[in-house]
Amino acid sequence: MTEPREAASLRAIEEVAARAAAAGRLEPPGGEAVLRSVVELAATLFDAEAVSIALHDPATDRLVIRVAAGPQGKGAVGISFAAATGIAGYVFTTGQPLAVADVAADPRFDRSTAERTGYVPRSILAVPVLLDGGATVGVLEVLDRRGDASLGLRDLDLASMFARQAAVVVRETRVERDATELLRQALMRLAADPAADEDALGDAVAEAALALDGEAGDRLWTLADAVARARRAAPDQVGLVIEILDALARRSSRPAPRSFRR
Repeated sequence: MTEPREAASLRAIEEVAARAAAAGRLEPPGGEAVLRSVVELAATLFDAEAVSIALHDPATDRLVIRVAAGPQGKGAVGISFAAATGIAGYVFTTGQPLAVADVAADPRFDRSTAERTGYVPRSILAVPVLLDGGATVGVLEVLDRRGDASLGLRDLDLASMFARQAAVVVRETRVERDATELLRQALMRLAADPAADEDALGDAVAEAALALDGEAGDRLWTLADAVARARRAAPDQVGLVIEILDALARRSSRPAPRSFRR
């Protein structure tokens, strides 16, 4: 016979799974393969020695190079460094793009990290990877255009376009990461209150989901929580929810009305 505490743990996992499934349907998944295609295309268009994307790991406060492309990019994948270190760290902490034509003359350049990748560049173009709310989650870097052409300020707009594509991928892949955090919070709440009943457990998971929503900077988890809870409603109530969501979707897809000035 299953112990009450084990049953409560199973319910916590089921509650989280319902919200994660709803969030996954509301926002399609992405992955490192897409990020890799972003840097590969960027390396081709810039004709660069290397293009990389480093993403911030909040647990360690470090930037981790997740993907890289170009003739000199292979050795960079997996290397991490303090979030405020080097040119990438400067761009990450300030949220400002940067083009450095001569890195050897720039005091922000972190040569030791570059040496760990197996390639020390002459020039670096770095742009922040920004989510919709303005939070910086990583940095895209372009190292050394091959040949005589140099990287300059006019290339920042193109690099920023690739960074925006990377931001889309990061945003779309956060469901799995957030679901893990949601489960952790739910089980912590369960450990603190072993006598919690099913309704209390559901409320705890909902509260954790709302907290994740605030941290993520959008309403995905709020909506996922509402959809997950609606599964318990009567069939006619579920139909009403679907009608309301459909009406909102149609409304949001209409062009915004033009404003006229006198």
